[in-house]
Amino acid sequence: LGLSLRDVATETDVSASTLSRIENGTGKPDADNIARLTSWLDVPMERILGGRHSQSESSKAVVYYPQEPTPEIVEAHLRADRNLTPETAAALSELFRVAYTQFSRNDVDKTSKKKR
Repeated sequence: LGLSLRDVATETDVSASTLSRIENGTGKPDADNIARLTSWLDVPMERILGGRHSQSESSKAVVYYPQEPTPEIVEAHLRADRNLTPETAAALSELFRVAYTQFSRNDVDKTSKKKR
């Protein structure tokens, strides 16, 4: 997104110091801050809290909702991948978004309707 912690703090009403602790894994947000952040991110709270079960890292379920666009789901997976830097995840996400937009059935349907 290209925002600083201060920018996010201003937009979410969550302090920059709290955001920093969350980002660094040294602090846990309270319920109010989770609600503010999930609302700002436009992500269902269940998606954030869904992985709290005592499952191993490799067996955690991936939660997504049918109304979420595929590019958003892919972007979330890429951002969560610990093998990718944030910059690489963002670049791959943008590549996928462009390809998906170009090749999705919605575009195919629009193109075929125009040819008729």
